[in-house]
Amino acid sequence: MKPRRLIGLTGTNGAGKGEVAKYFLKKGYHYFSLSDLLREELQKRGEAITRDSLIRLGNELRRQGGADILAKMIMKKVSEVDGPAVIDSLRNPAEINYLRQQGNFFLIAVDAPVEVRFARIKARGRDESVKTLEEFIAKENEEMSDQSEAQQLQKCLEMADLKIWNDGSLEELYAKLEKIK
Repeated sequence: MKPRRLIGLTGTNGAGKGEVAKYFLKKGYHYFSLSDLLREELQKRGEAITRDSLIRLGNELRRQGGADILAKMIMKKVSEVDGPAVIDSLRNPAEINYLRQQGNFFLIAVDAPVEVRFARIKARGRDESVKTLEEFIAKENEEMSDQSEAQQLQKCLEMADLKIWNDGSLEELYAKLEKIK
């Protein structure tokens, strides 16, 4: 029996991972997010859900349970549904390696110009912990760590099976995704 199809999403903040996920939802995929796992835990703890608190908690859980802990946690949820799944917010190579071991895994990295991404996150209205483009760039640099239990976004981007430069319209983004088999 062929294992279920797993699509992983990694990418810079505001690049369009959520739009890629919506595309796969329309194709019948179930949606899971490592960031949503962290949001749930922050809610349980009664803590504010900010970009800083998400990063801090993710790094804390990786230190306690290993760098692949979030992928293991999400696979427990994935195993509860039938059919293909898209897994959003992969930010550590160990998470990707664990998901690759599950079989039939394909990693998509999404990126866009920093100014476009900053405008997108400002439009979202979430507490992103930044007010200026300079703060946004500095926060992103924190996510490019080399520490095994931290976010290693650059390494994740380099591990992608497909890299999408999302600087155009939704139609252009979807056309790029149509090429995935």
